[in-house]
Order: sequence, then C-alpha cells, then structure tokens
Amino acid sequence: MADEKKTKTIKTIKVNADLCNGCRACEMICSAFHAEPKYSSNNPERSRIRVIREPLRDQYVPVYAGEYAGAECAGRDKYVIDGKEYDECAFCRASCPSRDLFKEPDSGLPLKCDMCEGEEEPLCVKWCLVDALTYEEREEEVDEEEEESVEEMEIGLESLAEKYGLSKIMETVARMSAEKKG
Repeated sequence: MADEKKTKTIKTIKVNADLCNGCRACEMICSAFHAEPKYSSNNPERSRIRVIREPLRDQYVPVYAGEYAGAECAGRDKYVIDGKEYDECAFCRASCPSRDLFKEPDSGLPLKCDMCEGEEEPLCVKWCLVDALTYEEREEEVDEEEEESVEEMEIGLESLAEKYGLSKIMETVARMSAEKKG
C-alpha cells in the first residue's frame, strides 16, 4: 500500500527589489501589528521585515524573518550586485547568534514572520504601495506532518531558559497553570 501524500499550504512573500523605494512602510506596519497591545506602538526593532539599504546606489532590498539558526552558518559567501560586493549575512532571513537582526529587543527571542496570522494577507504586502512585496500561496505534497511548532516552542523555551533560568520558567508555568484552573 503506497504512502498517502498530504498537501500543505506554503505561504510566501515574493520580493521584487527592483520596485522597492525604501519607504519602510512594511517595517512600520509590521512592528505596529506585533506591538502589545496591537497597534499601540511602533518600534521597527520588533518588525519581522527589514529593508537593507545600499546608500551609494540608492537600492533597497526587503528581507523578512525566517527560521531561527542555533549557530552561525559555516559559509560566508559573497554576492556581487551591480558591481558592489555583499556578505551573505546581509540577505539572510535567519535569526542567529552572530547578529541582532530579527531578535526581539527586550527579550532577545528570535523573531519569525508569521504572515500576520489572522489577516487575509501579510500587512507588509497590503501596505506596499509600489508592489515590491506580493503574497503567494501554493500547495505542496508532504510525506508526514512537520513538527515546526514544537521546534519553534523548544527554541523559544531554550532562549528563555538561557536568559531567566529554568527554575524561573517552571515557576511561571506553574503560576499560569494555577491561574487557568482558578
């Protein structure tokens, strides 16, 4: 009997750097959407999208946060765009120990684009007036269910444990559990 394939919806934001004018509206709306409470503040450091700027040529490249990388990557490839050499880190979507990009400024926890969960489409796409960002969904076949949410939770808990200690986390979980029961 053949394995049954399941389909999974893949959501992506397609970036056309040629159209980006560097307005940073994507950064502003993303940080406002992820503020606590929503839309109560605007701090681009909390944004899950960043606009990388090449000032001499007046070029902009939007990069949105991807998966957390637990360690620095082994490669340091270089990219040449219009004669200018860039380190691969400039375009990397990962939050990693070697840089502060895509880390929550208060806790240091890694940020990941959640496609503005609950919204029809990511707000950075909706607010991009020059269409440098477009939203795409496609179906892909997968062999098994991926356990991304468990991995993300473990990464977050590891980061919290490093910052506050395991006993403090356990005390907080116990308190929260007691509050939910009561």
